[in-house]
Amino acid sequence: MEKRQRRTFTDEFKAKAVQLVGSSGKSVTTVATDLDLTVSALRSWVMQAQVDAGGGKKGALSSDEKAELSQLRKDNRILKEEREILKKAAAFFAKENR
Repeated sequence: MEKRQRRTFTDEFKAKAVQLVGSSGKSVTTVATDLDLTVSALRSWVMQAQVDAGGGKKGALSSDEKAELSQLRKDNRILKEEREILKKAAAFFAKENR
């Protein structure tokens, strides 16, 4: 079986695919086959759309919350790096002044 190359899809395409699942009455598997998508990808888009709409599993993060969490993790990583640099600089200058 040949491995499929990873593809990317626009948010608009994902939204239309999810809407098609909801409005057509077709199963996720049928719609995924019709659009040449993997079932797991379409199913995850449908579940994320449910969470964004206020439903879904308890504790699941909406798309906005995921984006915010990603940004906070990036900011945290940068702050840790800056703190380490400052620690090393303070140790260097303390050693130099002796």
